[in-house]
Amino acid sequence: MERTVEVMENILDKNEQLAGEVNKSLTERGIFAVNVMGAPGAGKTTTLLNIIPKLKGQSFVIEGDIQSDIDTQKLAEAGIKAVQINTGGACHLDSPLIAEAIPTEDFGYVFIENIGNLVCPAEFMIGEHIKMLIVTVTEGSDKPYKYPLAFEKADIILLNKVDLLPYVDFDIDYFTAGVRKLNVNAPIIQLSKVTGDGYGEASAWIAKRSGKGL
Repeated sequence: MERTVEVMENILDKNEQLAGEVNKSLTERGIFAVNVMGAPGAGKTTTLLNIIPKLKGQSFVIEGDIQSDIDTQKLAEAGIKAVQINTGGACHLDSPLIAEAIPTEDFGYVFIENIGNLVCPAEFMIGEHIKMLIVTVTEGSDKPYKYPLAFEKADIILLNKVDLLPYVDFDIDYFTAGVRKLNVNAPIIQLSKVTGDGYGEASAWIAKRSGKGL
């Protein structure tokens, strides 16, 4: 058991060292990196498709999936440059993968859409400036209580598919209380693809945090 812990700590140390180098390189190039986290079906790609056009300058997406390039094709069809990473089974992206995928061209933003998972992606730094967590009302209002690390680490939390609130059992007060026990600073912004609500607010927050403005 002790050897397993030592190996894991060594892997994390090496990952975080490279993450720091990636972050420094991006910062020096004026690129703001966003680690996009969320469960499968949370709407990560759809959110990027609606947020990116509202930001100043060009954005680049590093698309992480276990298999397929479906989301990368969607981004390309919308005119957003992207590169695909398939992990073949690994539940998160890591710094070595990101270091190889970072574009040589300069972009205003790099969005890293992590593997659909509420556990592993929160544990690994990958060179990002902020973590953006996307959750949905269809997942249930108990997610902060069941997956605390993702909510604790998030810099911004997007509550997606709020147009379905009349049809699902979701307690916003209970959800918000759970988030605030873990994270008092991250804004919680409600999104709806149906109404378009929330995307402008989320884009404005990211632009302000990056220092680039809209």
